[in-house]
Amino acid sequence: MSDTSNEPEFESEEGFREETEEEKLLNEISELSKRGYQLLKEGLIEESEECFLRIIEKDELNNYALVGLGDAARKRADFRQAVVYYQRCLETHPGNNYALFGLADCYKALNKYNQAIKIWEEYLLHDDSNITVLTRIADAYRKVRDFKKSREIYLRVLEMEQDNAYALIGLGHLHYDFREYREALKYWERMYELKKHNVDIRVLTSLGNCHRKLRTFEKGTFYFDKALELEPNNFYALFGMADCYRGMNAHEESLQYWDKILKKDPDNKVILTRAGDAYRNLEDFDRAEDYYSKALNIEFDVYAILGLALINKLRGNYENSIESLRGLLRNDPKNHRLYTEIAECYMLLGDKNKAIEILAEFQKLGIRNTFVSNLLDKLRSGNR
Repeated sequence: MSDTSNEPEFESEEGFREETEEEKLLNEISELSKRGYQLLKEGLIEESEECFLRIIEKDELNNYALVGLGDAARKRADFRQAVVYYQRCLETHPGNNYALFGLADCYKALNKYNQAIKIWEEYLLHDDSNITVLTRIADAYRKVRDFKKSREIYLRVLEMEQDNAYALIGLGHLHYDFREYREALKYWERMYELKKHNVDIRVLTSLGNCHRKLRTFEKGTFYFDKALELEPNNFYALFGMADCYRGMNAHEESLQYWDKILKKDPDNKVILTRAGDAYRNLEDFDRAEDYYSKALNIEFDVYAILGLALINKLRGNYENSIESLRGLLRNDPKNHRLYTEIAECYMLLGDKNKAIEILAEFQKLGIRNTFVSNLLDKLRSGNR
């Protein structure tokens, strides 16, 4: 009898077990799911959707496929369709973090910030230290103008991760939105210090805009100039620079930047009127008229009409100026400047009573304005 002790042992035929139909299905679904998410990562959205839809044919409530289809729709910016998939997933898998995150992001994209907040807060029940979600909630509170909650969450993020860029940027925007420009500056300046050698242009324009609002125009030009070094034709930097020079009464310098914008966007009526204002302040009335007229050829513009009325006033055409200003008053009856300009035209015509009458008309509206009150007092006391 031969010795077979060293020969390999084989399982008996009965020992082999065939894969069950259920296991085959699970493996197929698993492979399709892996492939779908890989294709999604590569940006091949349609191909990924095909994989997920094949899973749904086999298992209509599969959470991986439903989230995958939601993610694919979200990448296509079809947020409403994505919401349908995420909600379908959450009906059977209520705590699915991926579906919650995707759903909240869709609501945010659809400007449904209160719904987004509700979903993100549900997400935090499962993961209360997720910085990405916390900054998104803070952003959403900022969008619905809940200053206190937004600031509280941004600051919570900074406690968890000092100098978190999203929180610093968010706090900058938050304080800017609520006109707290000095506070906004603190956060934007911190971002600038952190990224000085690789700073995002939006940080520079935000810093410039804070100084523009604070009327510290010279400091604003520093940041707008830095922005223009990065992008010479950036609209926000060109506008900011022009507006800073306008605030400094440096109208020739402002025109350089208004004109650069107009070369790219010749039909921008806001910029046309700003350029018209600059030429008017430089007493180049013909060119100012040309710019105001170009703006009015695009569509009606209050500032262009006002600019032309002021040119008439400066040229001594007081009655024409009054007529234009009264026309504007019909559409904007609470604009104190219109009343004072009309009053000054009447004074230049030597009609003090009409000047008093128009200023008194403004005061009847119940709006307090120091300049109007002082001018009226001077006229009534005979000092002017």
